[in-house]
Amino acid sequence: QVQLVESGGGLVQAGGSLRLSCAGSGRTFSDHIMGWFRQAPGKEREFVGAITFSGRSTDYAGSVEGRFTISRDNVKNTMSLEMNSLKPEDTAVYYCAAGAYWSREKNRYDYWGQGTQVTVAS
Repeated sequence: QVQLVESGGGLVQAGGSLRLSCAGSGRTFSDHIMGWFRQAPGKEREFVGAITFSGRSTDYAGSVEGRFTISRDNVKNTMSLEMNSLKPEDTAVYYCAAGAYWSREKNRYDYWGQGTQVTVAS
């Protein structure tokens, strides 16, 4: 069982930066693939990026590639999402998730945080 709590959301101007954090509880944090997803009003929850167990490999959606960076610290049981060059279309509720499989599909992730709002003003 993994419990996840996101933090760091807020309001930022277009072109700005924001760093989200995801704190995990439970001894099995390092046994899980970790991912970030986001959901804008009226839209489906979509994949943002994921990071492997060790943190050595990452995968990003094309819309954020080169602007967002995921990292994790398995000692502290945390994962971060560094977001740069933010655009108004990045506005969404951001969720961290944990799963057993390397996937971009949200239904492959078993545990979810409550989400944190990111709003990018134009």
